[in-house]
Amino acid sequence: MRRVIVNIDRLVLNGVRFEDRHVIAQGLQEQLTRLLSEPGMAERIGTIGNQSRVRVAPIHLSPKTTPHGVGTAAANSIGQGLNHE
Repeated sequence: MRRVIVNIDRLVLNGVRFEDRHVIAQGLQEQLTRLLSEPGMAERIGTIGNQSRVRVAPIHLSPKTTPHGVGTAAANSIGQGLNHE
């Protein structure tokens, strides 16, 4: 079993309410944990190696998206970026 360590040094949230920042970060963390725990993901990341950045597609949100949903959508986009590196 491989261990994956992810460090996010800075999370820039332009255009969101100050009060929502922790909920967005929580959604991001929870979904990244799920995605990175999937079978084979540690090996996939191992083939990519250390990266300072991962290119991700834009996130499209509806007006009804919750702050937690914003974090989840961001994590999903990161996961897709990791699968296409």
